[in-house]
Amino acid sequence: MNSFDWFAKWAIYNPFRIAFKEFETDREYSYSQFDRMGNYFAALIHHQHGFVKGDRLAVISDNNMEYIVLFATAQKLGITLVPLNYRLTPAELDFIISDADVKGIVFEDKYYEKIRNLDSFKVIPFKMSVEELKHINDENLKKKPAPMHVAVELHGDDPIFILYTSGTTAFPKGALYTHKMLFWNSINTELRLDITSNDVSINCAPPFHTGGWNVLLTPFIHHGAYTLIMRGFDAELILEMLELERATIWWAVPTMLKMMADSPAFAKARLSRLRYLVVGGESLPIPVIEMWHRKGVLIRQGYGLTEVGPNVTSLDQKDATRKKGSIGTMNFYYEAKLVNDKGLEVPAGEAGELLLKAPTVTPGYWKNAKATAETIEDGWFHTGDLMKKDLEGYYYVLDRIKNMYISGGENVYPAEVEHMIRQHPDVSEVAIIGVPDERWGEAGKAFVVVKRGEKLSRELLAAYCLERIAKYKIPKHFEFVDNLPKNDAGKVDRKRLREIH
Repeated sequence: MNSFDWFAKWAIYNPFRIAFKEFETDREYSYSQFDRMGNYFAALIHHQHGFVKGDRLAVISDNNMEYIVLFATAQKLGITLVPLNYRLTPAELDFIISDADVKGIVFEDKYYEKIRNLDSFKVIPFKMSVEELKHINDENLKKKPAPMHVAVELHGDDPIFILYTSGTTAFPKGALYTHKMLFWNSINTELRLDITSNDVSINCAPPFHTGGWNVLLTPFIHHGAYTLIMRGFDAELILEMLELERATIWWAVPTMLKMMADSPAFAKARLSRLRYLVVGGESLPIPVIEMWHRKGVLIRQGYGLTEVGPNVTSLDQKDATRKKGSIGTMNFYYEAKLVNDKGLEVPAGEAGELLLKAPTVTPGYWKNAKATAETIEDGWFHTGDLMKKDLEGYYYVLDRIKNMYISGGENVYPAEVEHMIRQHPDVSEVAIIGVPDERWGEAGKAFVVVKRGEKLSRELLAAYCLERIAKYKIPKHFEFVDNLPKNDAGKVDRKRLREIH
């Protein structure tokens, strides 16, 4: 048994404990059942289809039990899962499938039309539908055939995922996510969130996103805890299930928590078992934090990224308002420093790029030595995030370096200005980008969503800003919109805003 085979361990320690339940079908499987299904499928694709350690298996599917079986298979056989973003266009999927050089693909029937005509799909040797895999699992558990197992020696640096991330480059990059990263992320998470095998959570995050896998789901597997799997997010339904499942911890992005707090079901939901909600992706506005606190639910904010962690920092729930705007302090096994553009560390209170060194840092990008060399230097991962640190060691995200713009020779960080504008009682959401300006080189353009039933003018908002921040930071342009475009991680899609501009 390899030490990275977590289902095998829990099949010994607590075999009948339920690991996952699937909301839509009411199916639930124990740790020993997942261990058995993973062993069987690993042996099947090894002996019948020639899969060996290191081969890539792409998956395009919603959250479901079969995805978890594939994770168990990867921990046993040493194959690498390539979760595909089902929201991408066929052309984008074609690039990723080809770039990852996959040996097989497991697809949900609903996504077959999107991929069936792709050149990359046509040449894949092994293809199987999720529905067929479900049948295999059902028959395996029903007939109880002789146990099947493949003995593979895994090492910490062997990848279990290739997670493709969008960025400033023309094509997405495949970040390698290793078994060592998986282990240390789980340890960091457990130590800061007090995870035990008695914990209960819900996972409705996209399965192609590191948050969906690694904020809580894989640490829960590592610790023998229980997760309800749901195909997607619905504010009222999540509130109901958090209550019915007696959830103890739940992870979400700010947009989700705001939608839930605005739901008519929010007032009636009883969430007394929730120790806290874990929030990531972007900072959660103070008014939303206060709504949840009045509900008796505490908030823990954090920070992470696909290539590192993703659980890098954590803000204790008792500091949610005292340290408003902070992402907290570094989790246990991280070294961190903030540096200026010359690579020199900056003192407390000054802005600098966050660099990280940890056993959770990716070894690099798949088949992209150039991007790896540009991002990782002497073991330090350059996050591209501008931050400052206060005298108590709490970190604050100022902005992405690429989001910063220079107006009249002054650096302007949109996140700082957005935070201030969000405090206006009539503003629901805001996002700012830098746009060309003949006089100043660049100027700010704010896209503003006004709360339903309220009215707000450019002049009133500009006057509000003038009372609170330096004049050079105030956006020159204001555009009022019905909503802000969001990417798959729930963050504001600034690239789309630039296209709109």
